[in-house]
Amino acid sequence: MSRIGKLPIAIPAGVTITVEPDFITVRGPKGELKQFTLPHVDVAVEGDQIIVTRKSDEKLAKSQHGLMRSLINNMVVGVTKGFEKKLEINGVGFRLVSKGPQEIEMGLGLSHPVSYKAPEGVTLAVNKMEITVSGISKQQVGQTAAEIRSLKKPEPYKGKGIKYADETILRKAGKAGK
Repeated sequence: MSRIGKLPIAIPAGVTITVEPDFITVRGPKGELKQFTLPHVDVAVEGDQIIVTRKSDEKLAKSQHGLMRSLINNMVVGVTKGFEKKLEINGVGFRLVSKGPQEIEMGLGLSHPVSYKAPEGVTLAVNKMEITVSGISKQQVGQTAAEIRSLKKPEPYKGKGIKYADETILRKAGKAGK
């Protein structure tokens, strides 16, 4: 049995969960999320808990068991607390300007400024040279942060670029001068 899949998910106060044959809907104080159910897994609400069980012992059913439980748990956490990722911009001459809650403009050492518009449901906050990506969907927040980071990945010699706040960049020594 899956170690993660067999754990029940506690439903906090203020969260309503609707289980339909094809979809699961989670509503909470921060918003609403929908997720399709995987075919080899059953989801049931029992009291104040969500129980995820698999229909058979096939390899595919075993893999979907833990995945479905994690997706539902992320939805419950998202509508109650939300998710956020922080990005840092390092580099001489780099700049960062907020153009509203969903758009930023960056000067990343290119010949033109780079604009990025976040998808619906994700907000971008700017504090000096730090970007905070927040929202209720863990997948959307992670994807948005990855797209922003891909605009100028950190390089190993001087560490210039966009990196996650908790990321460490392995630095190279560079040339040995005489």
